[in-house]
Amino acid sequence: MSGLFVTFEGGEGSGKSTQIVRLESRLRDAGIATLVTREPGGTPLGERLRALLLDAASARDAPRADGAEPGLAPGALTEALLMEAARAELVATVLEPALAAGTVVLCDRYADSTLAYQGAGRGLDAAMLASWNRAATGGLTPDLTLLIDLPVRLGLSRRAGAAGPENRIDRESEAFHTRVRERYLELARAEPARIVVLDGSLAPEPLAARVWEAVSARLPAAQARPAG
Repeated sequence: MSGLFVTFEGGEGSGKSTQIVRLESRLRDAGIATLVTREPGGTPLGERLRALLLDAASARDAPRADGAEPGLAPGALTEALLMEAARAELVATVLEPALAAGTVVLCDRYADSTLAYQGAGRGLDAAMLASWNRAATGGLTPDLTLLIDLPVRLGLSRRAGAAGPENRIDRESEAFHTRVRERYLELARAEPARIVVLDGSLAPEPLAARVWEAVSARLPAAQARPAG
């Protein structure tokens, strides 16, 4: 039996993490083997790369040779390559074994994030990034991607009010986050069978109901029965 691979995508403050926790709980209550992981991260190497990539203190005072803003480190190309390295490790050591064992895998971000953030956000070539994604994933594509979409200003406002320190992505401009959102919606229009767009402005409970509706439709009938 092969598992089900579900990814969550969306801009900052979209509520992905909250919905993943709720969905994991519902799946486990139903007796369904579930694994939650994230990008970048999910492996010892990936978590080290995540700390480097999101570190808000990693700034450079001197002008960069590639023309990038001095306060952003690493540069766009380096950032994308590090993301792909973390992804390749996650696919080989976590995702493929779990899916082969019949597990439902919930991943907080995956290859679409690179196309949105490093592509539209940073301005890197989309075809190049798609090629790197194919190499890093070995062709492993989600069975379902839930894109939790909401207006950029609302998402950034939520993120600013959230607990914990801000990261390097939080410090990007509204224009950057707008480009990210627009690319996500372009990807959804291009792959409607895989990418389901959900309204991130909804309260957590009704949004969780829509998440379950989308996921349960792809579970085998015996597994999709309501928990409890």
